[in-house]
Amino acid sequence: MKLAIVGGGSTYTPELIDGFARMRDVLPLDEIALVDPDESRLALVGGMARRMLSRAGHPATVVATTDLVAGVADADAVLVQLRVGGQDARHSDETWPHDVHCIGQETTGPGGLAKALRTVPVVLRIADAVRAHAKPDAWIVDFTNPVGIVTRALLSEGHRAVGLCNVAIGFQRRFAGMFGVDPARVSLGHVGLNHLTWERSVMVDGVDRLPSMLADGLDALADEVHLAPELLTGLGVVPSYYLRYYYAHDEVLAAQLVEPSRAAAVRAIEHELLALYADPTVDEKPEALERRGGAFYSEAAVELLAAMRDTAAPSRVVNLRNDGSLPFLPDDHVIEVPASFRDGRFVADPIAPLDDDIRGLVSAVAGYERLALDAAVHGGRDRVLRAMRAHPLVLQHDRAEKLTDLLLAANAGFLPWAS
Repeated sequence: MKLAIVGGGSTYTPELIDGFARMRDVLPLDEIALVDPDESRLALVGGMARRMLSRAGHPATVVATTDLVAGVADADAVLVQLRVGGQDARHSDETWPHDVHCIGQETTGPGGLAKALRTVPVVLRIADAVRAHAKPDAWIVDFTNPVGIVTRALLSEGHRAVGLCNVAIGFQRRFAGMFGVDPARVSLGHVGLNHLTWERSVMVDGVDRLPSMLADGLDALADEVHLAPELLTGLGVVPSYYLRYYYAHDEVLAAQLVEPSRAAAVRAIEHELLALYADPTVDEKPEALERRGGAFYSEAAVELLAAMRDTAAPSRVVNLRNDGSLPFLPDDHVIEVPASFRDGRFVADPIAPLDDDIRGLVSAVAGYERLALDAAVHGGRDRVLRAMRAHPLVLQHDRAEKLTDLLLAANAGFLPWAS
């Protein structure tokens, strides 16, 4: 099996390689193609990947290339993990919204809109190359944020694509640790949109342990997601960490105004990682990679790719077409829920109706996402403004006007129509 990783020069990539090495029996790979326009990063990460596989005795060949067509040619699957503009663009997304008293975040709120505008056109061009040069039945696995919007862009253009996020597997692994069981024995009632999800059940060997977790481990759960215990009690569910940008917006904003951006912290970690990758004696995943983020990313990717080759595999949480699963959303919207792979496609597991407060927030963010994709595909200030105004963290027209101008000024180099 050939796997192409577009954005293969990312410092994340050795996390993937570590998973491929550890789970070789689950996912047999013959070739891993790392594709990236940054030759220096590609050389460092490619060398690190080869040493890691060699240490593990893994037979796969690692090919590093700046040529997208050569990289995806005859691939069985293509994993896309891009950050258009790098950490500089991320730092921008995390700071300019502060000028209008909004949170700065790379996938949620105004910064997330900026990232969508930069990213969607690039990913669609990559997908066209995959369609033309990869194997006819090749899948695109999108790990590029904002995953929900990017995956919907791919599906809207008819690409064979599925979105992947590590939030659900992170919860699964942590809950399994709490109960001292193998993660395979834990399944989640995970529902929502990418980076807007709630755990409505935690099934361990078929028994829902969430009520007892909320009763006996409430403080620990609340600390895990940085939200008030009484909020979790009132909701009766565990929100993902990203819900704090909605449920505790002002508290998060106040902290952001006095702390360095996450991009600044990640940039420092990346410099440390790249120095380690340059050391020819380093052939194991560095501890510093744990601080980079993306926990359990490799396991999520391996499990997903393996599930696409095994019809008996258990459900996995993915981003896929709604197709009636949440009846209040259009069929072509992208939701994040457990799904199984059947007859060559992902099919969502049945979903119980959502409570009114959760349904309302999902509906509002979904409306914003549809407008954001329209702006990313077609451009134009008016489209950006409409999407900005629709976001639940913005809403006010004057604020949306100011944020739109800030976004366009900060991203003029990425958006040809913005100048």
